[in-house]
Amino acid sequence: MGSDRVDSGGPAGAAAGGSVVSIGSGDATGLVGAAEPAGAGEVDVLVRRLDAELPLPAYARPGDAGADLVASCDVTLAPGARALVPTGIAIALPDGYVGLVHPRSGLATRLGVTVLNAPGTVDAGYRGEILVNLVNHDPTRTARLHRGDRIAQLVVQRVERARFRPVGQLPESVRGAGGHGSTGGFTPATGSHHQPVRIDETTLESQ
Repeated sequence: MGSDRVDSGGPAGAAAGGSVVSIGSGDATGLVGAAEPAGAGEVDVLVRRLDAELPLPAYARPGDAGADLVASCDVTLAPGARALVPTGIAIALPDGYVGLVHPRSGLATRLGVTVLNAPGTVDAGYRGEILVNLVNHDPTRTARLHRGDRIAQLVVQRVERARFRPVGQLPESVRGAGGHGSTGGFTPATGSHHQPVRIDETTLESQ
């Protein structure tokens, strides 16, 4: 995937926490009210720059699903360590959309660094800074990320809201209640000591 470093792309004189811009395919198109309408397959996302020197989320190539997010500070992750990494932006998604924060395959391959809660969810009503929960899975090497490095990808997509209706019985299906391992993986044999484990707060506190 190449280098994860990107060049700063902030407009000269922009103040941190200042202007809101509208983006379609990942590039700034001007201030709100002066932006070109989004084209086919595009949606305008309002972005508030909390750090004027960092670039907007941007797509590396035509047809890419994820727009790159960058770190707004240097980060050092020891083996097994995790950290919430700021990106220097806050966004306003249109109603009916969600932002999903996915790992970058380059970071995972080279450094063993990925998004711990992948995909992270950015709801349409969230107005705070996007923070990426990174973890270093490499057992021996410390990972060092620098301000401006690409650390994750933001995928913007439509979502449907479900109406949950209680029923006495679910309709039949071919799969039925077959769960973990039901299509060829591990399935506990009758009488096996491998049984589902119930996790409660007491169990978590003892870890």
